Amino acid sequence: MRHILKTLRLLTVAAMATLLPSLASAAGLLARHPSGTVEINQGQAGFIVTAGYGGGLLRYAGRLYHFKVGGLGVGGIGASSVQATGIVYDLHSVRDFPGPYATIRAGAALGKRSVGGMWLRNPHGVTLKLNAKRRGLMLAAGADAVVISMVPSR
Repeated sequence: MRHILKTLRLLTVAAMATLLPSLASAAGLLARHPSGTVEINQGQAGFIVTAGYGGGLLRYAGRLYHFKVGGLGVGGIGASSVQATGIVYDLHSVRDFPGPYATIRAGAALGKRSVGGMWLRNPHGVTLKLNAKRRGLMLAAGADAVVISMVPSR
């Protein structure tokens, strides 16, 4: 088990080290203005093509906004649940938050242990930098298309 986790961690680090220089600008990691925070809970499954669906909470300008998230991607094997928290950058209006996001991710999960992160950016320039905790058995490194939709407040 330790050997498998060590191998998964090394593969993740290698994938991130290879991709990170070109992804930094593409994912907007150099964004300048923290605007809020997010929490996302999502399930993922895949064999080369991955699919995920879940929901989350945006904290922005002193208010809470619920949203749904779903998407498809390339570059994953296995199934896992993902709990991610992170920072929202360059959000100037809550209207700019929903919509399509390009996603870059790298990570691995085996049981309750995981490593990895995700970066999302939409056409409005909003960037999400997420730290992900996964449960399950999943090796993921690739790109996704994700759509976020707001849940109407009650």
